Amino acid sequence: MKKTVLKSCLLAATVTLTLLCPFGASAADDLEQALIKDGHFFGEARYRYEYVEQNGFTKDANASTMRINLGYKTGVYKDFQALLESQFVQKFGADNFNSTTNGKTAHPVVADPNTTEINQAWLSWTGLPDTTIKIGREAINFDNQRFIGTVGWRQNDQTYDNVHIINSSIPDLTLIYGYITNINRIFSGDHPLGDLDTQTHLLRASYNAADWLTVTGYGYLLDIDRISTLSSKTYGLRLTGDVPLNDSWNFFYTAEGATQNDHGNNLMNYDENYFHLSPGIKGHGWTLQAGYEELGGNGTNSFQTPLATLHKFNGWADAFLTTPTAGLEDAYGKISYKISGVNEWINGTKLTAVYHDFDGDGSGDFGSEIDLSIGKNFKLKKTGQPFKNVNVLLKYADYDGDNGVASREKFWLQVGVKF
Repeated sequence: MKKTVLKSCLLAATVTLTLLCPFGASAADDLEQALIKDGHFFGEARYRYEYVEQNGFTKDANASTMRINLGYKTGVYKDFQALLESQFVQKFGADNFNSTTNGKTAHPVVADPNTTEINQAWLSWTGLPDTTIKIGREAINFDNQRFIGTVGWRQNDQTYDNVHIINSSIPDLTLIYGYITNINRIFSGDHPLGDLDTQTHLLRASYNAADWLTVTGYGYLLDIDRISTLSSKTYGLRLTGDVPLNDSWNFFYTAEGATQNDHGNNLMNYDENYFHLSPGIKGHGWTLQAGYEELGGNGTNSFQTPLATLHKFNGWADAFLTTPTAGLEDAYGKISYKISGVNEWINGTKLTAVYHDFDGDGSGDFGSEIDLSIGKNFKLKKTGQPFKNVNVLLKYADYDGDNGVASREKFWLQVGVKF
């Protein structure tokens, strides 16, 4: 299914551009302008070392991997535009880890398997007023990626074979409808569940009422063929805003609620809720934030977000990539500071600390976690070399488990360049 959809999209792009190109020097010049002069190459290289010590495993994980993305995006020709991107992930040194496809199950999982694949391949058309129609394989991130994301923390992106329509004809209102036929997961095509055929509908409406209020309503209807327990119907409402308190400080917030029940081929019968409230203030380089997130559970079924960028939520140690059947309550506090006023080597360095306290949805204690990171983006001077910047990141997560969830410690060193 995945290969058929992708081949169809690429064939459609080629045929469309060919048919729309009338014979003549002027048309050829326009096409050359769009494909070559207005097009551009892009890419990145990202190295990461990841260490994991986890209860229940006799061996630790040491993973050294490299990711390289190479792509090309055309200019616009007769309202059409196309993008093609490849992605390569390979071990690069230490490989004592369970990549989910290498069979090293005595080690904890570091889900970065070797892979070579087409990451994105899409064609878009903007021939209708204030409307974009896009078809093909695409990276999709909605809102904070709690429900739909690319899982960009892992080396292999999660992308979607889909068609979707974006309309912004009403001022301050953006409407999106998408239909996904295949989910290209982070585990690669070598994993038995690395690609999932699906009939998934995405509906999203976002209205920017004011700087202090953006209202987003959504409906995500997942019908996943080979993992029926992930098929669900979720409807929710999200409120976000940013309000100046004075010349130096801003107040910002997220308030979100959703309900989820079984859908499609899911044989279970459940109805669970989701809540997230997170206010904060920022100024003088500081960001102070508190939050409470609850995913409901009844002891048999629980609120799940299988297409999310899960590493962003409920702790960097990834202890809760699947919501426990008892549900999950995550009370957290976050503080970060971006250094300024020192020198060009230190300025822009960001320090972050997060504390999580986990409980079941009304039952049980799931432990706590401390997350720490330090990162810096170094902008490179234009000396003829192709790279725009170098990103350096150190991260640490310490999850102290309880109620049957294994304790674990993780450490990361990451260096990346983009062009």
